[in-house]
Amino acid sequence: MKSLKYIISKFKVVLAIALHFYIYLEVFIKHKMRRDVSEKEIGKLQNKDFVLISNNCFAGEAYQWLKLPYNTPFIGLFLYGPCYIKMLQNFDFYLKQDLVFVTKSTYLDTVQAYPIALLHDVELHFLHYKSEQEVVDKWYRRLERFNEQMTYDNLFFQISDRDLVDQNSIEAFHKLDFKNKLSFAAFDIESLNNQQHVNVYKQYNQHKGCTPNGKKLFEISFLYIDFVKWVNTRTITRTRFKD
Repeated sequence: MKSLKYIISKFKVVLAIALHFYIYLEVFIKHKMRRDVSEKEIGKLQNKDFVLISNNCFAGEAYQWLKLPYNTPFIGLFLYGPCYIKMLQNFDFYLKQDLVFVTKSTYLDTVQAYPIALLHDVELHFLHYKSEQEVVDKWYRRLERFNEQMTYDNLFFQISDRDLVDQNSIEAFHKLDFKNKLSFAAFDIESLNNQQHVNVYKQYNQHKGCTPNGKKLFEISFLYIDFVKWVNTRTITRTRFKD
């Protein structure tokens, strides 16, 4: 006869599999019903002028989801952790700098197929751009819109643990003076509460031990936070997974 301990362990496995399936199903349905779900979120959105800065494509996906113009120049690009934190620590200074294109990154040994530019000494990796001219056209157009819309109370910042973003980076991020900050990672941080930091459910961590790319991270973010409520009220409300 199987021991009670064995039965309980098997039950936990079955329960975990069922939970994984339920989550995947929920994400799949939301993705397939993207238009209807998006329209519902748009209907709830009151703060349509919010400015979201992220270290990857999270911000771009948020604006696309809500069918809003990009109020930030940080679209279709990513920053390595050290550069992202450095930029945010002196944000006004860096946004006044002109783009200077370079052929190689200090973080990589090989030349990349996409444009790379510096804001003074901060690298911007324009992953989803085909040419330097496209970067220039879109960066300065969106920067102008950013300057028109930006107030510090309506600035929102997000970071996730990719591209050399580690625990120290995230802790430094939360020490910045900006009010509206949110981090995602494949690990918990004891010094941060669950309205500051989201420990992403392990099923969505990549094999590299980090969160998904920014686009996918936003797509599953509804499992963790109410994004529209965050930009409306500047308060983070946790949803499905709260720990």
